[in-house]
Amino acid sequence: MSSQRPTLADVAASAGVSVSTASLAFSGAGPIAAATRQRVLDAAQALGYAGPNPLGRQLRRGRSGIVGVIVGDALRRAFRDPVSIQVLDGITSTLGPMGLGVLLIAGPHDPTDPPVDPLVELAAMDVAVMMWGGTTDDPVLSALRRRGIPTVLVEGSRHPDISVIGIADRAGIADVTRQLLGLGHTRIATVTLPFTNDRSEGLVDAARLDALEWELTRRRLDGVFDAGVQPVAIWETPASLVEHGASAARALLAGPDRPTAVVCQSDLLAAGVVLGARELGLQVPQDVSVVGFDGLDLPWFKPDVLTSVAQPLAEKGRAVGREVARLLEGEPPQSLDLPVELVWGTTAGPAPTV
Repeated sequence: MSSQRPTLADVAASAGVSVSTASLAFSGAGPIAAATRQRVLDAAQALGYAGPNPLGRQLRRGRSGIVGVIVGDALRRAFRDPVSIQVLDGITSTLGPMGLGVLLIAGPHDPTDPPVDPLVELAAMDVAVMMWGGTTDDPVLSALRRRGIPTVLVEGSRHPDISVIGIADRAGIADVTRQLLGLGHTRIATVTLPFTNDRSEGLVDAARLDALEWELTRRRLDGVFDAGVQPVAIWETPASLVEHGASAARALLAGPDRPTAVVCQSDLLAAGVVLGARELGLQVPQDVSVVGFDGLDLPWFKPDVLTSVAQPLAEKGRAVGREVARLLEGEPPQSLDLPVELVWGTTAGPAPTV
């Protein structure tokens, strides 16, 4: 007996039909008698033929069946962030039932890295998802455009030819900042996400502010300005991790002229600021109020609960998946902003009265 795997042609010959008829029997489409279909399936079972290669079928349709998901950081850091995990879960739970796989590609996360991963340039993918707010001249976005790959940006700036799934983060940050003003705070600092791919850390001066490239960081910083606040200090972090929030707290809260409130652009940064403040002997919220963004459930942070602007993380991922499906059907790109909600916890002081 031949050691080669049986082919569709072998099945067709055994069933006494043409290859095209055998193909129709497996696809379930087209004019084919039930008895003929059963004869083909019986022949396939006898030969141990499992069915047409799904990759070959996809390629014949001009598709790979793959969605490239480009995260904005090293995977070792992205998978420490519950925000990334929950959005990815929403994406994959939507794409899986469509028969689509996901190729994870790390984004630029170190100044020495090439601006575009070779997989972005070469890997087969039907649609790309960029998991961070790209800029108009982002090299990754430019590479995808050159390849003609439909792209969905998560929290990106608006482009006429790109789908964007975003949230009302600027308005949410403005809302929570106004609440801090209502509590009597006049010295408010902010701890931000990265400004650029070089991932600097430290106080932001005018020159650094002019160099701000990341749209997500810009919108959330603009939310503070929209509330009528000129921060007494802006501290940039290299990533949304607890340790970077703690470092920010140690730098911002050690002096006599420290801020009395800190607006953080993520919950992990906010949790780090709370921990860092307590290292300095400060009480939260009595000595310093801290607010975050994301609305994460952080069991290790209990009994404290962050005051935060909550975003619908899983739904955002599902919305990305639905937009991928639209693009695969040839629909034009569209953009969507999901609502956010202020959740009052224990880290900012008394809850606002309605």
